[in-house]
Amino acid sequence: MTSARAPGARHRTTRRSVLIADRAADWAIRIGGIGVIVVVLGIMVFLGLAVAPLFTGGSVTSEHGGILSEVRGRMMFERIDEYRTIVAGLAQDGRAEANHLLSGEHIAVDAPDIAAGPKITAWSSALEGDYFALGFEDGTVRFGRLAFDTHILMPDRVAPDAKEIAGGDRTDGRAIYSPLPGNQVRKLSVRIALDEPHKVADGKSIVAVDYRSSGTVERPTRAFVTVDADRIVRLSRSESRVNLLTGKTSTDLFTATLPPLPASIEVAGVLITEKADQVYIWERSGQVFRYDTRDFDHPVLAETANLLTGGARLTVFGFLIGEQSIVAGGSDGAVNIYFRIQRADAKSIDGYTLVLAHQLEPQPAAIVAMHASQRRKLFATADADGSVWIRYSTSEQTVLRLAPPDGSHKFDAVALAPRDDGVVAISTDGRYYDWGISAPHPETTLASIFGKVWYEGYPEPTYTWQSSSGTDSFEPKFSLAPLIFGTLKGTLYSMLFAVPLALGAAIYTSEFLHPRVRAVVKPTMEIMASLPSVVLGFIAALVLAPFVESWIASVILMFVSLPVSLLAGAALWQMLPERIALRFAGLAKFFAMFAVIGVALALAYLFGPLFERAFFDGNLKAWANGDAGSDLPFMTLLLMPVSFAAAIWLLNWYAGAAISEMMRTVGRTRAALLDVARGVALLALAAVFSLAGAWTLQLLGFGIRGGAVDTYVQRNSLVVGFAMGFAIIPIIYTIAEDALNSVPEHLRSASLACGATPWQTALRIVMPTALSGVFAAVMIGMGRAVGETMIVVMAAGNTPLMDWNVFNGFRALSANIAVELPEAVRDSTLYRMLFLAALTLFVITFIVNTGAELVRLRFRKRAAQL
Repeated sequence: MTSARAPGARHRTTRRSVLIADRAADWAIRIGGIGVIVVVLGIMVFLGLAVAPLFTGGSVTSEHGGILSEVRGRMMFERIDEYRTIVAGLAQDGRAEANHLLSGEHIAVDAPDIAAGPKITAWSSALEGDYFALGFEDGTVRFGRLAFDTHILMPDRVAPDAKEIAGGDRTDGRAIYSPLPGNQVRKLSVRIALDEPHKVADGKSIVAVDYRSSGTVERPTRAFVTVDADRIVRLSRSESRVNLLTGKTSTDLFTATLPPLPASIEVAGVLITEKADQVYIWERSGQVFRYDTRDFDHPVLAETANLLTGGARLTVFGFLIGEQSIVAGGSDGAVNIYFRIQRADAKSIDGYTLVLAHQLEPQPAAIVAMHASQRRKLFATADADGSVWIRYSTSEQTVLRLAPPDGSHKFDAVALAPRDDGVVAISTDGRYYDWGISAPHPETTLASIFGKVWYEGYPEPTYTWQSSSGTDSFEPKFSLAPLIFGTLKGTLYSMLFAVPLALGAAIYTSEFLHPRVRAVVKPTMEIMASLPSVVLGFIAALVLAPFVESWIASVILMFVSLPVSLLAGAALWQMLPERIALRFAGLAKFFAMFAVIGVALALAYLFGPLFERAFFDGNLKAWANGDAGSDLPFMTLLLMPVSFAAAIWLLNWYAGAAISEMMRTVGRTRAALLDVARGVALLALAAVFSLAGAWTLQLLGFGIRGGAVDTYVQRNSLVVGFAMGFAIIPIIYTIAEDALNSVPEHLRSASLACGATPWQTALRIVMPTALSGVFAAVMIGMGRAVGETMIVVMAAGNTPLMDWNVFNGFRALSANIAVELPEAVRDSTLYRMLFLAALTLFVITFIVNTGAELVRLRFRKRAAQL
């Protein structure tokens, strides 16, 4: 049985085109959402791939060995050329040796006959790599240089008798010829230049020597220290002058005798700094004698330290580049890094002491050799079991552990390539092993990036970011902790300024402002969100920062005068007759508020100097620096908001019901006067509470200075808070106002019908209902603050510090990327660290947004139950 259609009824069906469009839109939204997720994950993967090499350590690119053709004794030192073609050195018997690395082919060295002279009894090589000093049994010292001479030739200039050896190279026995792109050939030869001997110890053999060179080509200077067989320590300085007309060189030698050493010690070695202001003498027992030689004519034995315990022997003692880090290797395989640090409790004459700064991973056998990089804090150590470890001192990382394939050779000399791309170890039986290595980022570990690190020149471990400097011995410092801290600091201060203003404005606009005025105010605030941040940063740096510095006391007073003036203005408005108040409740009231704000600013300007004298002893900058005044007045002022809240609670608990009942029975004007009296009483009670609290905190040793308030600098967190606050206030305001305005009207009506005031309705009904949207507004504003770049770059001072001082600057992750990325060399450590900073910022934003969304959903679920 079919039902009859009612007369006039139409048969309703959805058109196929609408269904297709709906299905297409559904798939487009799905694909778009999935695409966004894929893009976000792709960005994370890309950043992860760029960052991963920072934590991969090192790798071996090649490995082979050979036999030195001439040397059958201990090598004093050896060097590799920057192309890793030749290994050359000087043996203890005075014979020079050079070999082609790949084939072991012997290369003649252009060198004087050192072996024919007096016996070599001491030697040292400079950190520059090519320079060395020799001490002889007749008490003389000679300085020399092992140089690799490089020439680029055309193929027809190659020696005709050159034979082909391994790797496509050729040799004529005097040089190595390596083919280059562009039909060219590199000729590489070795020579040793030796200066005339300097007579230091008359007839006494030199048992230890070290030297440094400086000055210019025309006036070279050398400082060297020697220890003779009688344990007499002499510090010498030679100054040479080159006659530019004749080419003749004249040299003057000045010598000072250092305070005597104990008669019982056996000197194992000596070190001197480049400035010749420190001399270190060490013996196998681990004792180190440090001389302060800043006064050349009156040197002193400043400190005697024992670096080893437990019966171990000191086998290696040498500088790293920069000569502030000292490597001490022991017979137990220990490798430690010592700094000379100035300390108040130092038991030395000059106030400095040797401090163990880094304790590196020990090797399985005694350390027998060490060689430092000429570029960074990388160095190689060889032990008695034939292992060679590549280490980085500051990060305490063992980058590579190397050993010959057969493991049967014991090395007594090791050398890093000038470019840190290879290492050669030589044994006493004339064998050598060469490893090609890659260690692009040895300074980065999770601990060195996010933890405290003890850098040279610092009294203790710190969080430090400093990527560049003006000296070659500088060590880059890549701690992200100051940048993360700066990001959070800037966000906190900007949110403290922006959130109260934005939410207060949103509540007022939504609940109290006349609709006609709201129609003008809200679009105007939304237009403010389009202000470019670079303009705000420019104004903050060039206008706001100098203004705040000149009127800092008035600016601080404004935080007091503004709320007090608005409360006073509200009380005065409440005293007006009701018919007048209702008549002018629109634009007139709105402009009256701006007039009150102008009065507050005028009061802050006029009373700023008086406020500075009363609270900051007449000079706020000196007070902030701790040079004047007391913490008590300003701490009292800071405790006022908390004390005021406590006073309100106490008054409401004690007499709140009686006051409310009284205000219902009196007229509008009397109620306003009663409200003013209550406000004055609350302020007086809060002032008493604040003074008592500040006095108590001061007795307990707590102070405001040295923490959130300290030395004043022009571009600081307060200025950034103002500028960034103006950037995020429109965002928070417009989203929060929309959320408040979307609360159903029947909830407001029900609250007002129950006798609640509009203010009670706004705080207790509207605000909780819209809390999910308000929270989302705050989080979106916070996300803008976290990622803000230009305002921070221009107004924060770009100082990567870790303190909460509102008068000091900071450096944020985003600003650091913007400042340093243009100068970063592709694939360098700095380049990848900036990608890590971007990944860290990405993760912080992801965590904050995820947490915010979870909280927002909880608020939304609670609001849905209303």
